Amino acid sequence: MDPADFYTGIVAEIYGPLKSHSQDPEPYADFVRSTGTPALELGCGDGDPLLELRRRGLDVDGVDSSPDMLARLRHRADEQGLPVTVFHQRMEALDLPRRYRSIFLAGPTFTLLPDDATALAALRAIRAHLTDDGTALVPLFTPEPTPADQIGHVRTTTAPDGAELRVSVVSERRDEQARTQTALLRYERHHGPDTDTVDRPWLLHWYPRATFGHLAGTAGLTVTAVTTPNGEPAPADATHFHVHLRPATLS
Repeated sequence: MDPADFYTGIVAEIYGPLKSHSQDPEPYADFVRSTGTPALELGCGDGDPLLELRRRGLDVDGVDSSPDMLARLRHRADEQGLPVTVFHQRMEALDLPRRYRSIFLAGPTFTLLPDDATALAALRAIRAHLTDDGTALVPLFTPEPTPADQIGHVRTTTAPDGAELRVSVVSERRDEQARTQTALLRYERHHGPDTDTVDRPWLLHWYPRATFGHLAGTAGLTVTAVTTPNGEPAPADATHFHVHLRPATLS
């Protein structure tokens, strides 16, 4: 069995803030309606909230770096009779056939980019695919260290075929200067006498507001607002916030 089949299915048990199984579509539907279409969801995964936005008649494309997740998305779209356009690309290397008035991430998956150089490349790619009157929405968060009593703690869930899926944080390294936190996650799949085990590093890279603003400016973007996930102005000490970006030439 491909380890990705259960790796992708239970990663949100540990890092739910990145992208939950049932992403609320309302904030993203509101964003797309207010800023215009066509729209692009970066890191669209297996289709939440992209499929719901398509169901509402919004012109939204998707892009993701995981072929497994895109296969799930296409299967779900076929089951629901929804036409979708999605691309298998990394967000730091976008080369898409059109530009967009709205570009967004549904959850702070931007923190999965490993360093500032990759983040800058992604922001430049966003700028290249924005129309001159376009807006981008980038959710960010600062992870908390995993509590010591949670290291080694096993969480379980059940797959549709009845297999028991287990995930645990085996170890964790945090580098405040590099702004990275790397957890070694152990995934196990137990089905009758069969057991599969995979250990994978899970790196998060976070951004102080000033640092992210500098990267955005270097990429030709301007920060126009920093809000809470509910759309209110974010306090300076917020650890979860949404950054709104527009082409610098419009500011």
